[in-house]
Amino acid sequence: MIRAVGVDSIEIERIERAVGRWGERFLNRMFRPGEIDYCRSRPRPYQHYGARFAAKEACMKCLGRGVWGGMAFREIETVRDKDGRPGLVLHGYAGEAFENSGATHLHLSLTHTETTATALVVMETREPGRPNKRFES
Repeated sequence: MIRAVGVDSIEIERIERAVGRWGERFLNRMFRPGEIDYCRSRPRPYQHYGARFAAKEACMKCLGRGVWGGMAFREIETVRDKDGRPGLVLHGYAGEAFENSGATHLHLSLTHTETTATALVVMETREPGRPNKRFES
């Protein structure tokens, strides 16, 4: 059963400006090493950074918390499974919030254009007898 839906969009230019101004400091504060490596490997890395940033915001909305509630962007990691589908791995406070929510799964969809990146996160609730499970690649 669906417990929450979060959606977020960001202009790619905002990510470009932040990286231009803050460089590695911004990237390391927002993204985990695997996310940075993936984005750098793509022909248009800022679109991929934007999609991942939007995913983190959308996930925070699902969890009903955010940066102001003590959650760090790096605690929400965007990964890909063996077939290339995006998913989320939650660390630290984000992982605790998920486990305490009664949810079992997070589903992620990402898209981007030249100018905008968007992410949709759907959080499912626990079914009787079904354990909590985070996405694993």
